[in-house]
Amino acid sequence: MRRVLAVSLALGLVAAQTVPAHAYLKFGVRVDGRDVTLKWNRSVRYYVSDRGVPGVDPPAFQAALSRAFATWEAVPSASIAYEFGGYTSALPGEDDGRSTLGFVEEPDLDRVLAATGFLIDASTGELLESDVFFNSIFPWSAASGEAGRFDLESIAVHEIGHLSGLGHSALGETEAAESGHRRVIAAEAVMFPIAFSAGNMSGRRLKADDIAGISDIYPDGGFGSETGTISGRVTKDGQGVFGAHIVAFNPATGAMIGNFSLDARGRFSIAGLAPGPHVLRVEPLDDADVESFFDPEPPVDIDLRAAFFNRLVSAPRGGDSGAIDVSVVGK
Repeated sequence: MRRVLAVSLALGLVAAQTVPAHAYLKFGVRVDGRDVTLKWNRSVRYYVSDRGVPGVDPPAFQAALSRAFATWEAVPSASIAYEFGGYTSALPGEDDGRSTLGFVEEPDLDRVLAATGFLIDASTGELLESDVFFNSIFPWSAASGEAGRFDLESIAVHEIGHLSGLGHSALGETEAAESGHRRVIAAEAVMFPIAFSAGNMSGRRLKADDIAGISDIYPDGGFGSETGTISGRVTKDGQGVFGAHIVAFNPATGAMIGNFSLDARGRFSIAGLAPGPHVLRVEPLDDADVESFFDPEPPVDIDLRAAFFNRLVSAPRGGDSGAIDVSVVGK
């Protein structure tokens, strides 16, 4: 067995392991020389620690988690399901075969709100367990928008995205704060890796990018036949760009779905798009720590200027746009 740690929603970030994906950044491992995406092949039974924190007792904790799980389960184009197994005295991180969510005091991780870890079978890549800890050194609330306290349900929605197999989304914008941390200005995905400020509840609602991601891993309800894909390459000086962020914007609905160029040739694919024309933008991954999205090797190229493709690109229902080539230049 092998444990893989993905430190997640934070005021400052720690690396998370990912593998290239067709339509979304996912978690995965190498097994016998091949990439295996971490996903559940059955309904997810989870347990809740019986330890509360000031302002959040175990029943309130479980209720907030239940609402967060229900948010993902309600996506009509995805088939994942979750089941509450009961309370436990165990803490997240214990290799006991149970997926446990609970509060843990981690003062050394003073910029990390919560984290998700995986226990896998190293010989097969099978996902055996996924634990989530919420750092009890921070003030928490299970109510509605308590000032000065982080919204437990919002953070849980993000972490359950990880527990389900999703990596981070780069659809967000930040600015430097006086504390030295980054402050989120806007985010078009709950899987953006930097948290909104205490009291903010906007992370309770999934965006188009999140829905495309969970549907890509667990497709259902006509996801493949009712949506379209845009794919192609990002190049600079004729060479492929690894790690460029590509965003498809639907001018009719305002929805944004993103992905990355994920190999040395600069190839990308964005699935889950509503049929019709999209504006395509390419930008460097420079508004969050690169290591919260990718392993150090191969290196991500952030030396490029943001650019728009020179025409609208149509995502056909149940099909692909055909390869397009987006050329960028260095900064």
